[in-house]
Amino acid sequence: MNPTKPRVALLIDADNSPASKIGLILNELSSFGESNIRRAYGNWKKSELKGWEELLHEHAIRPMQQFDYTKGKNASDMAMVIDALDLLYTDRPDAFGIVSSDADFTPLVMHLRAKGAAVYGFGARKTPEPFVNACSRFLFLDELQPAAGDGDEDPAEPGRTQRLRLTPAQLKQDAKLVALLRNAVQGAADDDGWAYVNAVGKQIGNQASFDSRNYGYSTLTKLLAATQLFEMADEGRSSVSVREKPAPARGRH
Repeated sequence: MNPTKPRVALLIDADNSPASKIGLILNELSSFGESNIRRAYGNWKKSELKGWEELLHEHAIRPMQQFDYTKGKNASDMAMVIDALDLLYTDRPDAFGIVSSDADFTPLVMHLRAKGAAVYGFGARKTPEPFVNACSRFLFLDELQPAAGDGDEDPAEPGRTQRLRLTPAQLKQDAKLVALLRNAVQGAADDDGWAYVNAVGKQIGNQASFDSRNYGYSTLTKLLAATQLFEMADEGRSSVSVREKPAPARGRH
């Protein structure tokens, strides 16, 4: 008998999320488990949410009506928090998908993770860092593009990946990223300094919310290579390994 797939509860803050990305979000979550609970929260009387209506039916997402009790301020986030906690203690899903760019969900994410549930976040690049870091993994929707064969670019949007991709120089200037990668490689390395990239990914996952696509690279292997800080071995294979390049020797004066 096949083991049961992990159950994922997808909760969408429709007031702060683009409807056009929902198919890609569901596809992304399918790699973690089965999204058998799907809910989108908002005041569905608003004309701004019209773009969601057809997609709700297409993707079997349950619309959760939440009226605005105060003019100019929506109450959807509070309704999402209440439902998330109710689901946590009743249905007990293995993971939650939270679609929002609102930092107000940070305490909720921290609580869900403290109770053993993984949290996969999706939001805009402007999403505050505390919310991003609280998630098990956070993916910026700006970078979430349909697969386009073996290439990195979407043919419908030529040059998009290139514009979003950070250059080696930009990657090296990101001190937090460099430290994270180096520490992960060192933590997974054998006596010769080599580490399997899969093991490096696990090390990173234990430390921070991280996805190489947020830097414009489809895989961790490509990101590591792009930094030009590491040596690579067995590229193109599942056993690809990485080792930090030795520091350049200083000449004598």
